[in-house]
Order: sequence, then C-alpha cells, then structure tokens
Amino acid sequence: MAASQSHIIALNAGSSSIKLSLYRLRAGSDAAPESESTAPELVAHAQVEEIGESSHLTAELADGTRFLDETPGDDEIADHDHAYARLREALDDQFGELELVAVGHRIVHGGDLFPAPVAIDNDVRDKIAALSPMAPLHQPHHLEDIDAVSRFAPETLQVACFDTSFHLDMPRVAQLTGLPYAFFERGIRRFGFHGLSYEYIAGRLPEIDPRLAEGRTVVAHLGNGASLCALQAGSSIDTSMSFTALDGLPMGTRSGALDPGLLLYLEQQLGYSNEDLQSLLYHDAGLIGISGISSDMQTLLESDSPRARLAVDFFVYRVAQEVGRMAVSLGGLDGLVFTAGIGEHSAPVRQAVVERLAGFLPVTLDDDANRGTEPGRISTPESAVTVHVVATDEEAMIARHTWRLWQSR
Repeated sequence: MAASQSHIIALNAGSSSIKLSLYRLRAGSDAAPESESTAPELVAHAQVEEIGESSHLTAELADGTRFLDETPGDDEIADHDHAYARLREALDDQFGELELVAVGHRIVHGGDLFPAPVAIDNDVRDKIAALSPMAPLHQPHHLEDIDAVSRFAPETLQVACFDTSFHLDMPRVAQLTGLPYAFFERGIRRFGFHGLSYEYIAGRLPEIDPRLAEGRTVVAHLGNGASLCALQAGSSIDTSMSFTALDGLPMGTRSGALDPGLLLYLEQQLGYSNEDLQSLLYHDAGLIGISGISSDMQTLLESDSPRARLAVDFFVYRVAQEVGRMAVSLGGLDGLVFTAGIGEHSAPVRQAVVERLAGFLPVTLDDDANRGTEPGRISTPESAVTVHVVATDEEAMIARHTWRLWQSR
C-alpha cells in the first residue's frame, strides 16, 4: 500500500481492550460530498484484549485475512498507551508508514455538552474528563487513548464521537428522572448510550426495510453492555439506559435497573461504601453475579448449571419487558432489530425474547431464518411485527464522523 494514501483510524476503547479500525480515504474524498462511494474504505481491524494481564493482539484485513496473532509478555502491554503503540507498529509493519490525517474516538459519555462529534482540544479533553464519574468503566480509558495518540502523533486531528449525542433530542418526558425538576435544570437527566450503534442501524434501515425506517422500531443492542432504543422514523425517542450506562437491562457484569432504595439499604444497613457499590454494580452483578460462572452468554447457554439457566432467563425476561416499554413509548411497534454480540449471534436468546413477546404482540419467528448464520429478516412473511438481525458497526460511524470533520477544516 502506498504511503502517500491518507488514512483515518477509529478507536473504541474498553476497560481492558482497544479496538482499532483503519480506513483509507478515497481519491478526491477531501472535497467530495458524502456518499457510499466517497466514504472512507475499511482496510483492516486490529485489537488488543486483556491489557495489563495476558494481553492478546489480533489484526486482519477487511477481507478477513489475519496478519497478526500474538500474546506478548504482560510487561509489554501494560496499559492503553503501550497497546496503541503496538497496534500502530503492527499497522506500519503491514502497510508501510501510514499518512494518518485523523483519529476518531468513541466516547461513551458526553453529557448534554456535545450534541455532535467535535475536534478534541484541551478544553474538550477537560470536559470529557469531568464526565468520568458518570462513566467510570469507560471514560478514563478514552482519555488514555486520546493521550496516547497525542504522544504518538501530536499534530494529528483527533475527533470525539459521543454515544450520548444520538439521544439528546428525545422528548423531554423521556429525559426526566423523577427527581425534582431543579435537578433536570442542572443537567441530571436520562441520556442513553450505544448511540453510535443506533445511528448506524438507523442509517441502514432505509435499504433493509423502508417501512421500519419510517415507522416504529425497537433496536436491541445486546452484548456485554446491553440496551434498547425506540426509533421513530430513525430518531431516538426513548432508550433503556439513563444517567449512566448502569440502568436498564442486566448486562455481562452490570446490574441494570435497581430499586434505588436497595442501594440505600446496602449502604446504611450492610455497610457498603461508595467504592463497594461501584465495584458491585459495575463488575460483580448482571450475568456473572446471578450465574456465578461467567459474564459470557454463550458460556451460560452451554452450561448445565441451574444458575446459568436462571441468568439467561432473567436476561431474556428483562429484554422482553423493556421491548414492551419501548413499544408503549412508540405507541405501537412495526419492527424489532437485534444487533451487537448477543443480538447478532445468539439464536436461542432471540427466540426466547420473541416467544415472550408473541403473547401480546403480533410477531412470529421463522425458526430456520433465526438459526441461520447471516444477518437478515428472521420473522415470517405473515408477522405484523418484522424482526431483523443487523450487524452493527460503530467504528464505521466513528470513521464517517471523523472524515466529515476533517473535510470541514
């Protein structure tokens, strides 16, 4: 690959991982209007998992050809800074020295400060840092990646793309928390997350199912982090997460919705400190807390443990409940879309959710389609509520937003 070609990197940082996608800018795309033919072209994916422990690095070309698979010593990938440097080294080894024009970052929490992606400067970085208490599992690691890129390429444009932005225009009634209105005026409100994923799905619906693109659709982003979004003609009008990414559905290690009085009880009667509560709610609850085995859905489905079965049943129960709530927010339901790791790959979970919904919604699953391995429609032709599996691509949204900002400079 010629070094003169310009590239964009999309970064998606987790607590112990970095996902990196490399995109090539097409010839003339610096001035061309946006279209599928001018949008950045995916070149490669790379990621580091278990940073600081038994780190594992993998990378593959857009066609799936793997060019990196290694497990270095723990001291080699001690933090996100080292992880990013090693991924960049792997890309340079594969493609030659890259001309990098911009790096886009997924940022989980933007509060009400960022209705759209922004170029990162010191002021933006400080505001992202100030929101860390609202996303302690994610925000500090986003900052580590921003700083790593700054050290690696200080003159490169960096762009922050916020998961909260997609939901900021929800109806006010959906933004309220139930606390006195003075808190809402101070910015304490329901935000919602996974916005880059929902934005991508909303953008795909016109080609997949035009009726749903203009109608009432619930998107189920089900992965280690999980939430639902109610789309009305492609816009978010409600979502299951709230002020933080703890609310709503039970997740791999997060609790989901809880009675706030329970937290008071844990603190006042059982002596839980703030640190104890944070660890419990973010790391020790959800699927792993109920099962006592794993936070991984596939592991639980394959287990014969009664508690593993209970954890799966609770997850399905809550997903179906929240779909019902989103349908009320929409005033009815035309379609349901499953996406993300569990949503895209777990046929038993999809089947169990739809079976619960079928008792009060006109929805029927096509069993053969549901058990298939490819995305697509999985409801029968007669089903009034259409059900689809759609692969999400948050990195593609990050790349497109970053490209637009780079074009506008």
